Amino acid sequence: MRRLAPFEVPASPNLTFERRLWAQGARLVAGLDEAGRGAWAGPVAAGCVILPPEEKVLAHLSGLRDSKQHTPAQRERWAERIRGIALAWGVGMASVEEIDRLGILPATRLAMMRALEAAAWRADYLLIDALRLPELDLPQLALIKGDQRALSIAAAAVLAKTARDARMREYDAQYPGYGFAHHKGYGVPAHRAALARLGPCPLHRHSFAPVRQALAATPPP
Repeated sequence: MRRLAPFEVPASPNLTFERRLWAQGARLVAGLDEAGRGAWAGPVAAGCVILPPEEKVLAHLSGLRDSKQHTPAQRERWAERIRGIALAWGVGMASVEEIDRLGILPATRLAMMRALEAAAWRADYLLIDALRLPELDLPQLALIKGDQRALSIAAAAVLAKTARDARMREYDAQYPGYGFAHHKGYGVPAHRAALARLGPCPLHRHSFAPVRQALAATPPP
């Protein structure tokens, strides 16, 4: 995909793409984004949000940014507000087993399909952060930096991130010692050190190179 010029990325996500589609008759525009695609452990999550086709949505969600720019507490507050204003929303996940069997990109698409199903509304159009869903016979647009440009995608990113973070906190108790509640399975130095010390657990993605290397270095029981 091409690199965006600075003027193509607004200061905050807006309704430029949604407005255009609403004007063309696509009133149910679903924004989709993922969380956890680059992590070494845990599921990949996807969020889906269909916002009301109304200008007042922009005021209600003023201040929403790319989910990575918010603190965990801010994301939780935004998630509650998004769920309250959305016409429909859903979260889907693909498991570690599915990631290892299918590959991370197909598993991410699977999570997005599940998020759409969970939303339980048939969308007219899909706005997706940098991906397409070829399995669906629906008009769709893959937007580079979509979570920074389209409000519905930014909202979907927050739902995906908060849902996945909650799941990883649960896994932290199930697999102690790795720090999943802190780093959520991403490849930070503390996670790399835990992998070297403990070896991979069932939550790790064995198809990812750092996990395979740790597995190879782990002595047999």
